[in-house]
Amino acid sequence: MSPALLLALAAVLAWAVLLGLRGRWWRTDVNDEDAAELPDPADWPAVAAIVPARDEAPTIGATVRSLLAQDYPGPFRLVVVDDRSTDGTGDLARAAAVGDPRLIVVTGRARPPGWTGKLWAQQQGLEALAATPGAVAAGDPLAATPSAVAAGDPPAADTGTAPEYLLLTDADIRHDRDSLRALVRRARAEGLAMVSLMARLRCENAAERALIPFFVLFFGMLYPFRWVNDPAARTAGAAGGCVLLRRDALEASGGLEPMRGAIIDDCTLARRIKHPQGSAERARGSAERARGAEGRPASGESRPIWLGLTRRVVSLRPYEGLGELRRMVARTAYAQLGYNPFLLLGTVLGLGLVFLAPPLLAIFAEGTPRWLGVAAWLAMVKVSTPILLFYGLSPWRGAALPAVAALYLLFTLDSAWAEWRGRGGLWKGEAHRRDAPAALLPGTAPATAAPEGGAAVTAEGEHGGTAPPRLREPGKVA
Repeated sequence: MSPALLLALAAVLAWAVLLGLRGRWWRTDVNDEDAAELPDPADWPAVAAIVPARDEAPTIGATVRSLLAQDYPGPFRLVVVDDRSTDGTGDLARAAAVGDPRLIVVTGRARPPGWTGKLWAQQQGLEALAATPGAVAAGDPLAATPSAVAAGDPPAADTGTAPEYLLLTDADIRHDRDSLRALVRRARAEGLAMVSLMARLRCENAAERALIPFFVLFFGMLYPFRWVNDPAARTAGAAGGCVLLRRDALEASGGLEPMRGAIIDDCTLARRIKHPQGSAERARGSAERARGAEGRPASGESRPIWLGLTRRVVSLRPYEGLGELRRMVARTAYAQLGYNPFLLLGTVLGLGLVFLAPPLLAIFAEGTPRWLGVAAWLAMVKVSTPILLFYGLSPWRGAALPAVAALYLLFTLDSAWAEWRGRGGLWKGEAHRRDAPAALLPGTAPATAAPEGGAAVTAEGEHGGTAPPRLREPGKVA
């Protein structure tokens, strides 16, 4: 048997497994289009949204307006954490609210050792909620550190109502008016601890049209939505741009502090929410290695979560060229592999077999290997068609999937190279190195010191971060 035929058979076998045994990961029918058919809850629970924002002047206004314009019937408040912005993000958020008392703008403090930027901002948002009367009961892990509410900011409306749900969303996300209503409907109707929507990413310029749909496709291949939504499967995933979760589920998992060093925070959080048993053990290892993989029933009790596509939640962030898309992927790609060079090598070989070998065989081989290569290449067109149609693009763009996969492979190698150079997880000018203090890169503004009365490092945690100090007295605002 010739080497070409062996390679062709291996590629076809790989595609047979992907098509038949991986939860129909390419389908787009796991979405929220049925949300209007779900029943309204008997009572609409209180919800608090937390938006971390650092230098988000172009989009923060649209995000705030869309959240405050929700047609949600229940109590709602919004916390924007201005994470040391230099472009007036906090002031733009206040201006967009036009005096709406449901908004709190938190002035962020410097990132302590061991925390990633987004999780630290979200933690400060939780602290702001804990500082409002009755918002979070004393003793809850969500109030693990002193509040960061800026002096002079008014308390939010409905501060006497403790939020039953938390909405974690980003500063570049626009929500349709019925977005929150649809999220809560699903959470209540299906008894879910977490509901996450994959925001519809911007797909307007040439680079975005070439790569963005396949980014969503690859995400679905790593985290098949049907497996995520199956309580018996170990797979757990979420899309960080839109996550609604029960506050008590977050509390039961220990809050954000145990996962404070996670670069891929959304899927790490999903794993901790779905599989609370053993969270403490997973927290002692790498947060990224704790992310789920299907294959055996979950040990212990699991909570149901749900992940799907949507048109109700839209990302406003533009990717003007290949360089910006590379940085977006490279920030987390090596973390996805648990920083393991052997997994990196396996990824290179696997992507080469699945995506690169078929077109090479179709073009350069002869006889049976060529036709097997053509069959595998056509399989790529098949799996690409639903997501391309979802984004309003021609299904024949799927023929370019091998080239796109090659680019994403290069982005992954770049991610590993950045980590080896101490620049891993680069975000907003800061390198989030594993088990290391915040690393300020040349040419970026220094972080401001924590204000008097802010967080103090009382003990080094297992990731080199802060151990929880005394809980603040409920109702006090810094």
